[in-house]
Amino acid sequence: MKFLVTAANVITILLTMLLSEALAGVSISIGEPGFYGRIDIGSFPQPRLIYSEPVVARRVSTWYPPIYLRVPPAQARNWYRYCNAYNACGRPVYFVEDAWYREVYVPRYREVHRVVGPPPPPRKPAYYEYRREGNKSPKKVYPQEYRQDNQRRDGYRNRR
Repeated sequence: MKFLVTAANVITILLTMLLSEALAGVSISIGEPGFYGRIDIGSFPQPRLIYSEPVVARRVSTWYPPIYLRVPPAQARNWYRYCNAYNACGRPVYFVEDAWYREVYVPRYREVHRVVGPPPPPRKPAYYEYRREGNKSPKKVYPQEYRQDNQRRDGYRNRR
């Protein structure tokens, strides 16, 4: 009986670990090396294309404007297999060249959509000193700034 309970607990723990790993997502955005997907051309220069004509995997009766995609070369060759992954089966698709994406699109995209990270943590001065105030024990104090030319706070120079 104890064996069955232990086995059930182990199986439950393993399943929980597997499911939690399956739900963990990875986010890759435009400009990173592993990004494949739709590219918004907008004001960018005319892209270099793999095929000069748009590719349509499945004909539909409604007209959609063409979209630009960056996909691996094997997926571009067998587009009818992979169009569902990009939600582009009934749309005309232009495939952009990988070199144009890396050399032209990514640098300009990063320039326009600059991602600002969190500010750096405040830096403590390289030194500190102990100061005693009245009858209290010494306290570690970081000076606000380094003073140059032996200049005091009130602006007068120290005379030696």
